[in-house]
Amino acid sequence: MTGSRILVTLALLAAVVTVTACGRKSGLDTPYEAAEQARKDAEREKQPLPPEPEKPVKDKKFILDPLL
Repeated sequence: MTGSRILVTLALLAAVVTVTACGRKSGLDTPYEAAEQARKDAEREKQPLPPEPEKPVKDKKFILDPLL
């Protein structure tokens, strides 16, 4: 029983390490910034331009903002 628990624990640990390594590390883009970049890329590659993104609305203050 102990040997199988160790094996299961090691398998789960390997799975967790594999999953946490997925993805890419970079700065986070807002949807507006991503749409602007997509437009620039399409213009550079001479492809049809996606629609012009709307400017984001200024965020309203929320009482819990200082905690974040």
